[in-house]
Amino acid sequence: MKAVILAGGRGTRLAPYTHILPKPMMPVGDRAILEVVLGQFSRAGISEVTLAVGHLASLMQAYFGDGSRYNLKITYAYEEKPLGTAGPLALVEGLTETFLVANGDIMTLLDLNQLIAFHKEQKTVCTIASHQRTHKINLGVIEHAEGSYRVSGYIEKPSMNFLVSMGIYVFEPGVLDYIPKGEYFDFPDLVNVLLGANEPVACFPYDGYWRDLGNQDDYLAANEDFESMRSQFLAE
Repeated sequence: MKAVILAGGRGTRLAPYTHILPKPMMPVGDRAILEVVLGQFSRAGISEVTLAVGHLASLMQAYFGDGSRYNLKITYAYEEKPLGTAGPLALVEGLTETFLVANGDIMTLLDLNQLIAFHKEQKTVCTIASHQRTHKINLGVIEHAEGSYRVSGYIEKPSMNFLVSMGIYVFEPGVLDYIPKGEYFDFPDLVNVLLGANEPVACFPYDGYWRDLGNQDDYLAANEDFESMRSQFLAE
């Protein structure tokens, strides 16, 4: 199976470090984030990976090369201008069968083979790996009817639960027909277009380890986790 890893973003949430380092090359322990991801892909049976690159692309290519040290064949798709999260897929050649897409800045222990098997069972064109996140609002929330100043309720520091995308997807090649070439296009745009066209889309719920390392809090936490969970991330 082929995979595409999105590695072209500027990583503004991790600035100023990402002014000189691509976000997927930020370290976790003694490894670059993307090194961990590539190792996991290789162990899952992925044979070919295209890195969609833009910001500091030459550093990415110099570091990861042809992928042979990860037992992968790595190729590169270059964005001449930012194309969003889904737009770069239109640049990738050879996506003629079911393929995997992932952000290059995530840390997870998700079993990719389980995700792929679920996708095939669901018979969808798109499956989104998803994770439950709780967001706590550290303020008192006032409830009132629209157009009225009368208070109907008061909730102190409520928590809200959301099912969020993990930044890992399984696609059928037909989704490429919905992605405009050379235009900025994000995954929410793609999913909404697919839904509007009555194409089946599924979510795969995962309650294990996952962090979005583009977020500073998650990045710092992942570095701490890596030391204690190293054998799980690297299969050592």
